[in-house]
Amino acid sequence: MSSILRQASRAARTASRSCAFSTSSVARKDLVQDLYIKELKAYKPTPVAKDAHVGAVKAYALPPKPQVPSLPADLASELAAYDASEPSKAESKAPAVAAATEHVGTGAEGFLEVLEADLPKAEGHH
Repeated sequence: MSSILRQASRAARTASRSCAFSTSSVARKDLVQDLYIKELKAYKPTPVAKDAHVGAVKAYALPPKPQVPSLPADLASELAAYDASEPSKAESKAPAVAAATEHVGTGAEGFLEVLEADLPKAEGHH
């Protein structure tokens, strides 16, 4: 008899628990849903002004047109001065080769000296 009472009390407890939780969750859902709908209906958006962009956006202005470059009056003399000031490739290679072979010693020590020596930088692209 005690086993039947235990089973009945367990069944009553589980039934009462499931009913209590289900009714409270439904009541909570309705309460939250009702509050949400109430707030949605009460919401009034503020109207956006027509000139809301003023001050935030700069006025666009076209950039000034570029000027046409003008040729110098005496172009031939300027080109001649430019050619005279630039070193030729043959002149720049000769001192570099001479400087690299200047410190060449004999044997392994001379070879290591050549490897450790700073090589001159090339002035132009090849």
